[in-house]
Formats: sequence, structure tokens, C-alpha cells
Amino acid sequence: MPRPVLLIHGGAGDIGDSRVAGKFKGIKDALRAAWPQLAAGKSNAMDAVETAVRSMELDEAFNAGYGACLNTAGEVELEASFMEGHELRAGCITLLRDIMHPITVARRLLEQRRHVFLGGEAALKLALSTCSEQLAPGSLVTPSAQQALAEFKQQQAKGADTTYARTELDALRTDPSGDTVGAVALDMQGLIAVGTSTGGITGKWPGRIGDTPVLGSGTYADNLMGGVSTTGHGETLMRYNLAQRILAAMQHQQLSAQAAAEQECQRMTARLGGTGGAIVVDPQGELGISFTSRRMAWGYVSDGVIHYGINQQEMLQEPFDLA
Repeated sequence: MPRPVLLIHGGAGDIGDSRVAGKFKGIKDALRAAWPQLAAGKSNAMDAVETAVRSMELDEAFNAGYGACLNTAGEVELEASFMEGHELRAGCITLLRDIMHPITVARRLLEQRRHVFLGGEAALKLALSTCSEQLAPGSLVTPSAQQALAEFKQQQAKGADTTYARTELDALRTDPSGDTVGAVALDMQGLIAVGTSTGGITGKWPGRIGDTPVLGSGTYADNLMGGVSTTGHGETLMRYNLAQRILAAMQHQQLSAQAAAEQECQRMTARLGGTGGAIVVDPQGELGISFTSRRMAWGYVSDGVIHYGINQQEMLQEPFDLA
């Protein structure tokens, strides 16, 4: 019987010093919300993933749910994906508006056992038919997201460029990636589940779809190989298919979760220029955490201690039961 594992991330990117404390608090709050039931065998991997991600979707320190990034029209368009590794069922949601918890909508789609991917009005209809509450327009917009969009537009104006004429190299230099959240869990029955949720990137075009709802790029789970949730510059992650490449390295090159994550994150950035990161859990419960961005918030629980970090080569610790 495998030992349960819950590994989460709060996004990779150019995270400023003023936001680090909020990231750490949110990571620890999510672990404390989701870990006890999983560790006691009272919930499964899917429940743990949903609980952890929902916690971060409520926290404006992250780019998911409340506090999500804004597109050029100043609107929030949400994305999420959820996958389980036994039957390889998945639910992917995009262009969802005015719903606090897109991760739950993605899980409900998975449970329908009919379609894998829904967007826009169809995603909203599913959300409302499965007990999600529709919020008033603009309820998910925060002052910090508005400020980030204003700064993005100012930067564009200084460069004498228009939003629709930006080159990919410009996008990589400004690193507008938001702080996507994700979780990977392994339960006592050997089930691996992965969930990822995001608001995309600041200043994205309305209707833009990123890596988060794309299986193999933002999310993948397979009990025979492992589970991966990624974060970073979405266009880069999609082009490289990061989650699948990590699992392929583990399966075909016999690399550990850590070695595979490091190898593929570094190869992605070396080849394409964009940055990102990944969290990985293998079928034995071994972990992988790697990122080529300036920072990535992450955390997990082991032996009654929360292990967490945000900078390269950093691991901080705190007792799990500390209030």
C-alpha cells in the first residue's frame, strides 16, 4: 500500500518580493485544508486535489479564481483541468466566467464520462447545472489584477507596440505569466490525481487558451507513470508538451521524478526561451519539483512537517499543526 502524497504549486514566474509572504501563507493554508483527510485515508486523491486547489482559488495571492489575471478587455476568463490516473478520465474547462471554482467544474465534467473539454457558454452551463454559483460580473477582479493590467499596457505603450502586434519574444521578456495553481496527489489505493487552475496571463487576448486545460501540457495523470501539474509561460508549455515529456523521461529513460522534471524544464527553456516549472509524483510517492522561472511557490507535507519554498535551491520547514 503506497503512502499518501500531496504536492502543490502556486505558480511560476517573475514573482516580486512583496508577494512571497502571501504565497507562502496560501500554500500552507491549502495543505492544511487538504492533507489531514488524505493522510488518514478518509479521502481519496481526487478529493485532496480539489480541496487544495479550491483553497488557492479563494486566495488573491494566486492567479486562479479570485485574483485571476485580466485579459486586454479587463475581464477574467478562467481555465482548469482535472485528471485521474486509473481510467485516465479527465475534465478540461476554458473561457469560464464568473465562477469561483473552475477546478470543481473540471471535476464535474470528468464525472460526466461523456466529454473531456468544454469552453465558454457550455462550460458555464455545466457549472450552473452542477451546483456552482454564478457570481456578479466583475466579482473575481481584484485591485492587484487591475494594477498588473495597467502596468502591462503602459509597458506596451512605451514600446510603441500594440497588444495584437506583440512578438513572442516580447512576451517572453516581459514574462506576463500569472501564478497558476496546481496539485498532484497519490492515495493509499494507488490512485494518482492532478488538478490545475488558472486565469491565464495578464494582457492576454480575449478568447486566448493556455496550457492549463491542455492534457499533456498543463496536466496529466497515469497510475502507471505518475502525475504532473505545470505552470509558467503557457505558449511555451503547450509547444513543448511539458507534462508528457516529463512522464516519458521517467518511463523510457528510467529517470526519477526529480531528474525528469529538471531535465525537461531545462530543455524546454533552452530550446524555446520561455520559462516554467512542474511538480511531479511517481507511483511510489517520490516527488519532483523543478522550475526555470525566477521563482515558483510549492509545498508538501512529510512526517508532520510542511516543506515549502519559492526560490531556486530553497526548502523551508514548518510544523504542520502550527496555527
